[in-house]
Amino acid sequence: MSAQSEDSKAGFGYAISAYVLWGGLPLYLKALEHLPAAEVVAHRVVWSLPLIGLLIWVTGRTADLKAALRSPRMLAMAALTSAFISVNWGVYVWAIANERALDGALGYYINPLFSVFLGAVLLGEKLDALKWAAVALAAAAVVVLTVAQGSLPWPALALMLSWGGYAFCKRRLPIGPNQGFFLEVAILSVPALAYLVWLGGDGAFLGETRDTWLLMCAGVVTAVPLILYVNGAKLLRLSTIGILQYIAPTLIMLVALFVFGEPFGTARAMAFPMIWGALALYSVALVREARAAD
Repeated sequence: MSAQSEDSKAGFGYAISAYVLWGGLPLYLKALEHLPAAEVVAHRVVWSLPLIGLLIWVTGRTADLKAALRSPRMLAMAALTSAFISVNWGVYVWAIANERALDGALGYYINPLFSVFLGAVLLGEKLDALKWAAVALAAAAVVVLTVAQGSLPWPALALMLSWGGYAFCKRRLPIGPNQGFFLEVAILSVPALAYLVWLGGDGAFLGETRDTWLLMCAGVVTAVPLILYVNGAKLLRLSTIGILQYIAPTLIMLVALFVFGEPFGTARAMAFPMIWGALALYSVALVREARAAD
């Protein structure tokens, strides 16, 4: 993301559209809940590849991609980010299918704070008191949730860890986000295609017409929000992106409660306000940083 000094209307439009689409993704995944998570993820990979490849070709970024393909270091880093994103997708698909969408929302709420924590621990980034307080409050919320419901919210933690690891390693991938995403899905397409071939007639594709069309849309629902986000991030300040990212988990939570009918429960009623408080502290810190930089 570029260091944008001012926010633009186009940037807001792109970013908000991306987060709204990500927030509505559970509706699409719920329609495929009867299929194995691995099969859904495999189709997300396979159908994303031609779409992102076409975008790179149209925008004239093929030279960057060719250079990346000749770099063993870049391919190794792309393999690592692709491993993280495949775990993230798999856990998320499983969570939606198994009535754990609220855990998905929790994981994506906590993720920004986990990324801040990683930056402090692994990169030595200095955090002010507000950010440390936000991280501590989020950690306390996970403890409260675990104790209150009697089990670890592992889907939320798996989503947090996998996306946090993905974002951390992605920052070290010296290539544009679209080219990086192409490398990731190209690497994943090998095991994805092998898995789909192995499934053969036991797979859902070319079976039920409804499932076939839904699986063919997997590339669109995967790649389009990412493309919108990348374009929006270029036109917005980091602090603005940092606050807008709460749109997606909020929509996921609302869909889980009012569309899927998942119970909120006493444990979440205690933990979620703590998470929201942590995010409020984090947002205040971002706004202060933005004002200081102006």
